[in-house]
Amino acid sequence: MKLSRRTSWFLTAFGVWSLIIWTTFVKNLWKDSGGQAFVNGDHSQPTAFFWVHLLLTVTSLVLGIAVGAVGVRGIRGLRERTAD
Repeated sequence: MKLSRRTSWFLTAFGVWSLIIWTTFVKNLWKDSGGQAFVNGDHSQPTAFFWVHLLLTVTSLVLGIAVGAVGVRGIRGLRERTAD
């Protein structure tokens, strides 16, 4: 499969964006002081809210990395084709 330069860069940028956004989200979730993520504010008793959002984050990170990897492979493929 051949990807255009524009598509390859978009997929790569999407992967980077996902990493930045979702790691920031996890940091904020961990620092939650409003009582939604943890019972009584201590980190020993996570709530269902925490587990659901952690699952969403992990899934989004995995998909973002996969999409970014496809974009990077597309960019490398373009470089190899132009080098020939």
